[in-house]
Amino acid sequence: MKNALESMVVAAAAGVAAVAGSYAVTGLTPGFVAAPVSDLVVASTPDAVVAWSIQTLGDLGSQLGFLLALALTVGLFALASAAGTVLARRFAFPAAPVAAVVCVAVALALTGSAASTLAAGASAGTVVGLASVGRDANESDSASPAAARRRVLQAVAGAFAVGSVGAVLGSGEGGEVPDDDGELSAGVESLLAEADRKSLDVAGIEPLVSENFYQVDINSVNPTVDREDWTLGVTGAVEEDAEFGYDEITGMTDSVERRFVTLRCVGEGLNGKKMDNALWTGVPVMDLLESAGIDDLDECCVMLRADDDFFEEFPLSALEDGFLAFEMNGRPLPRGHGYPMRALIPGHWGEINVKWLTEIEVLEQEADGYWEKRGWHGTGPVNTVTKLHTVNRLDSGEIQVGGHAYAGTRGIRRVEVSVDGGDSWTEATLSEPLPAKDAWRQWEYTYEAANPHRVVVRATDGEGNLQSDEDSEPFPSGPTGWVSKRVEP
Repeated sequence: MKNALESMVVAAAAGVAAVAGSYAVTGLTPGFVAAPVSDLVVASTPDAVVAWSIQTLGDLGSQLGFLLALALTVGLFALASAAGTVLARRFAFPAAPVAAVVCVAVALALTGSAASTLAAGASAGTVVGLASVGRDANESDSASPAAARRRVLQAVAGAFAVGSVGAVLGSGEGGEVPDDDGELSAGVESLLAEADRKSLDVAGIEPLVSENFYQVDINSVNPTVDREDWTLGVTGAVEEDAEFGYDEITGMTDSVERRFVTLRCVGEGLNGKKMDNALWTGVPVMDLLESAGIDDLDECCVMLRADDDFFEEFPLSALEDGFLAFEMNGRPLPRGHGYPMRALIPGHWGEINVKWLTEIEVLEQEADGYWEKRGWHGTGPVNTVTKLHTVNRLDSGEIQVGGHAYAGTRGIRRVEVSVDGGDSWTEATLSEPLPAKDAWRQWEYTYEAANPHRVVVRATDGEGNLQSDEDSEPFPSGPTGWVSKRVEP
C-alpha cells in the first residue's frame, strides 16, 4: 500500500512538472499541452451548463473550467509517467528516460509542438529521475519508510522547482500586445485627445476610451496568429473567391478609417462591467466584398469564421457598415482582441464581433452561428442600458452618482436619475457625444440627501425610445431593466 502511495505521488509530481515544463516554453498559447484539453472541456460542456455559468459565475466559470482542464492534463501526464515507470521496471530499464519518452508521445499527440513536447517530456523525466536517486536496482517493495519518504520529497521538490521556473518563464511567452514602438499618428492622437477632453471628471468610472477593455472568448487559450502567414478569404456565393493578406488590407489607404466603437457582452449582468469603448482603425467590410463581386445587400447572409473555430452568421445587410479593424487605440490589435484582424459590426453584441477573423463566407440560406446553436439570440441589436458604477461623497456634502449609457447605433439622447426609488426623475449631465455612430456616453448627477434612499437610472435612446424597465436575465437575448442602488448619505 505504501509503495503504491509513493508511486502515485511521484507520478502526480511528474504530471505537474510536465505541464509546467510545457508552459515554460509556450506560455498560454495553443502549443501549451493544456490548451487542447481545455478546448475539449469547453466543447463537452452541455449548453445549459454554459448558459448557467455565464449568467451565474461570469469569469469565474471560465477560470474554473480552465482549472479543470489543468487538473485533467496533470492527471494525463501522471498516468503517462506511471506507465513509463512500470514499463521500465518490467524490462529493467532506467525509469526516467522511459517515462520521458511516454510523456513526449502524449504531448506530441496533444499539441504537435516540438518545443512543448520536449519540455513536457524532459520535465517529467527529471522528476521521475529524482525519485529514483538512491533506489537500489534490487530494492524490494518492502523498502524502508524513510527511503520512500526521501524519494517522494525529492519528486515533490523537483516538481516545485520546475513549476516555479515554468511560471516565471511562461508568463513572458505569447504576449498580449504585438511589438510596436512607433509613434501614434496625428489622426489617432487628435481623436484620443478629443475623447479625453469630452470625458467627465467623475471618480470611479472609465473615461470615454476605456483603460481596461473587457475580454470574453469561447476558449481559455487565445490563438497566436502570424500576420505574415495570415489571410482573409471571401468565399461562398460570390462571383470569384478572393483572398487578402494583412499588408494588402492595411495598404488600402483610401479606405482606412478610424472609429470609436463600444462593445458590450450579452452575458453580463445588468450593471456589470463588460462594456467598453476604444478607437479602432480599419477598413469597411464592403470594400472587400465588392472586390469579390458582392454589392447586392439583398443577398441572404454571411458567416464570419475565426482562427479559434468560432463562427457567427449575419444578414448581409448588417455588414453594410461593418468594419475590419487592425488597430486599437492606434496600436496593432492586442492578441486577446483578435490580432491581426477582427470584425466590428455596429450595434451588435460584443461577442459576435468576430476576432482572429479568417473567412467571410457568403451564404445562400440562413445558418445558425456558434451562440445560436447554443440557444442564444446573438445577432440581435444591443439593448439600451444605463450603468450606475460610482457613488461619490463630495467634500461639499453632496452625493455624486455616475456611469455610462449605451444603445448601440441608436445613440443616447438623455439619462434620467431618480433619488426616490422611481417616483420622480431628473435629467443627468451627459458627456458630449463622440464623433461616432456606435459609442457610449458618460453621465453624472450631483444632489443633496440626508437620509438613506434608492437611486434608479434609465436612458432614452436617440430614436426617442425609453429604456425597458422589464427585468430579464442575460439568456437568451441580453439583460434588460433599470439599474437601482440603495445609497447611504
